[in-house]
Amino acid sequence: MSLWSNYVIPDSVAGALQALATAPGPARPVAGGTDLLLELQQGRHSPLDTLVDITHIPELNCLEMRQERLFIGAAVNVRTVTTSPLVRTHAPAVSEACDLIGGPQVRNTATLGGNVAHALPAADGMIALCAMDAQAEIASPEGTRLEPILDLFRGPGLSSLQPQRDLLVGFYIQARRPGQASAFNRIMRPQGVALPILNTAVWLQRTGDRIQSIRIVFGPSGPVPQRARALEEALTGYAYAGQPPQSTQEIIAASLRFRSSPQRASAEYRYQLSQVLLESTIQKAWQRAESIEVV
Repeated sequence: MSLWSNYVIPDSVAGALQALATAPGPARPVAGGTDLLLELQQGRHSPLDTLVDITHIPELNCLEMRQERLFIGAAVNVRTVTTSPLVRTHAPAVSEACDLIGGPQVRNTATLGGNVAHALPAADGMIALCAMDAQAEIASPEGTRLEPILDLFRGPGLSSLQPQRDLLVGFYIQARRPGQASAFNRIMRPQGVALPILNTAVWLQRTGDRIQSIRIVFGPSGPVPQRARALEEALTGYAYAGQPPQSTQEIIAASLRFRSSPQRASAEYRYQLSQVLLESTIQKAWQRAESIEVV
């Protein structure tokens, strides 16, 4: 049984939207295909009429500064994101997260757009983008629009993107400023290429010895990615001396919903890890915030 009938390779956003809209049956965009093609092969996704290959669209392959924002195209592979001096400077959490996606072969093929569009609640690149407060650029027949990245998710594997009307073009991240920094950490099983037991991304603004502002995202901590708002509130204005306040463990227990998973870990184990992971990630971002070299 064929997994798809037609394979279209447009060279523009308009061409991709037309191919998706006019396909005689179910159609999906594909770039690296490291998630979608595997699901098709394993029978976890119904067969498709048309795959629309978006890897030849110049706009989706851009990685550049646009005025005061970093733009990362949805079809840029994660290895390029990992090694980019621009990403390492302005969004090091995203660079670190992408460096942990799969193994070298996967990173050479998988894309940051696919990591987000697949909408799994612990996807490394997605978690980092959420901490960076990224905005997603989405094209549709009505034109292009920007949406906060957290607004894209509806549940595990479910996004607000309409498969044959919306095309994820890329992501905008505010340029880094003095005193700002980000970091990403995860804990996984020792096999190396494995699902994260728990991951976290942090962005912060440092003023003197205080955390002026902070964003924290854990994954997975629910059916969709979400900011750890209670933790952020507790840490805003905090005089940091190498460790967060003792109350953070109680706040994590009261505000985050880790669940047990046979593929990952028990909820109890995740709660135990969360404090250690949070401390190390904040410390890394704090140290980075001491200096900045703009690329």
